[in-house]
Amino acid sequence: MRTTHRICAAFTGAALALGIAAPAAAERWRVGLEEIKGSVQWQYAEEFAKRIKEKTDGEVTLQLFPYGQLGGLTDIYDAVQGGAIQLAFGSGFLGGTVPESQLFSLNFVLTDDQWTNAQILNDPAFVESEPFVQSFRSRGLHPISVITEGWQVWSANKPIRSPADFKGVNIRVMDNRLLRETYQAYDANPITIEYGELYSALQLGQADAAIQPLFAHQEMGFYEVQSHFIFARQAQFIATWMGNSDWYDGLSDEMRGIVNETADEMVRWAHDMQVELNDARMDIIMKKKPGMKTVELTAEERAVFRERSIPVRDVFGEVTGERGKRLLDTLLKQVEMAR
Repeated sequence: MRTTHRICAAFTGAALALGIAAPAAAERWRVGLEEIKGSVQWQYAEEFAKRIKEKTDGEVTLQLFPYGQLGGLTDIYDAVQGGAIQLAFGSGFLGGTVPESQLFSLNFVLTDDQWTNAQILNDPAFVESEPFVQSFRSRGLHPISVITEGWQVWSANKPIRSPADFKGVNIRVMDNRLLRETYQAYDANPITIEYGELYSALQLGQADAAIQPLFAHQEMGFYEVQSHFIFARQAQFIATWMGNSDWYDGLSDEMRGIVNETADEMVRWAHDMQVELNDARMDIIMKKKPGMKTVELTAEERAVFRERSIPVRDVFGEVTGERGKRLLDTLLKQVEMAR
């Protein structure tokens, strides 16, 4: 790679000396983010862009579009499917486009250790498995890596320790059948609201509770209109770093290798970044709202929710068919090996 770049640089210099205009070789890849500047996705994409630029000697740069610049979440997915942008993140809302991605919405499937989960999800045995890759490829997408963004934390205006506490609670979930089924199993009333409209919905009482990683609670101000955080460690917020499949296939073998190598290198970096970011945002929340109450579920309380979540795995199989079942089996095997 570096030798090729030196030859290109030498050719360019010689061409300029002879008064011949060298062809422009620079590429710009457009990236759609589901989150705003400063978020986990923003920081990941910035670091990814930095590394790609360095490895290509500046021949490839990335242009980041934070949430809102390309429209709503489904607009982002449409854009990457259609090739208007090359790269994007897809999380819970992606279930409407890639139903198998709802796997990450299942509760109490992964381990209790965040770093272990990041390793499992990016192990070739999972991320390069046929059912996972083909789930995306059949929709014009290609999965590159899986990013964990921190524990999903419940926020509400009362403590929630049992399904009985969830009765009558309108909790906002992404447009994702698995999430709706899960929170119905918890006796809550799941409702779907666009991310950008959630603050006002909580403020106006259209929603009573939400599910977000801590950094999102802070960045979007959701904690301002909620009184309690509930830590159940039922699931992490997980996003797939994906590209348009035609774009990915059109890369040279060398460039595709750089993309994959960079994603592999960043697994640990991304984990450490999100932990640090979520811890820092929790500190900010507690300083700005010292009266915010936190609830940590006990092992026994978590076990009640876990038991109710297990039948939803069958729903996942109904929604996604044989490929989804194989994907869930693949993940469960990896989790069991890691315990």
